[in-house]
Amino acid sequence: MKSGFVSVVGRPNVGKSTLVNAMVGQKVAITSPRPQTTRNTIRGVVTDPGGDPPSWQMVLVDTPGLHKPRHELGDRLNRLVYGALADADAVAFVLDARRPIGPGDRRIAERLAADPSKVVVLVNKIDGVSKEKIAMALTEAARWDFGAYVPISALFGENLKAVVAETSARLPEGPMYFPADAVSDQPDWFFAAEVIREKFLVRLRHELPHSLLVAVEDFEVRPDGLVVVAAKLVVESGSQRGIVIGRGG
Repeated sequence: MKSGFVSVVGRPNVGKSTLVNAMVGQKVAITSPRPQTTRNTIRGVVTDPGGDPPSWQMVLVDTPGLHKPRHELGDRLNRLVYGALADADAVAFVLDARRPIGPGDRRIAERLAADPSKVVVLVNKIDGVSKEKIAMALTEAARWDFGAYVPISALFGENLKAVVAETSARLPEGPMYFPADAVSDQPDWFFAAEVIREKFLVRLRHELPHSLLVAVEDFEVRPDGLVVVAAKLVVESGSQRGIVIGRGG
């Protein structure tokens, strides 16, 4: 069988996590309108649904958005991406059809130019964009001469079969890394912490910095299926604590 790791890379907020969730078929990566919501390399597992045994299995590595860092967190997030690229068998390079290709996209393309055949360029967010804009984005990206180009809407699942076909075709022969029904290599408590962090990022938007940390202290699944989570929220200052718990909280 074919198997391997597919790094999903791109600028912040181009839809990388939405794409990973759509390909896996359930939520394994949190999303929000804020850049740098993804702070870890999240792995989602997709296995050939039509094979017995499966003919391929890909491990999608959702990475933080590559950007020009302005602080230590930014440096750390970029290093995570570069590490994921070094280990990748294939790369899904995500662009935003609603924004012109910019210097950040070009810097990523330069990083990927050493092995262009393993790169699949995905022009995302084509829903609500004119065919002319999509064609312009594809034409400009084609100058990089990567392995394949696919226009997609990760949010609405458009052209995902083509994404799977192009990425799985680039995987080497290898073992089955995870059981066929696996969706991620992360434990349940990790997803609980990420969902809690997502809700704070979405509800508080620009008021709350990315330095918020969620530490799960207890995770229990009761016999009736109820999941009980005890978590600690860690912020950098007293003023941030007030933002999280409210005045007088």
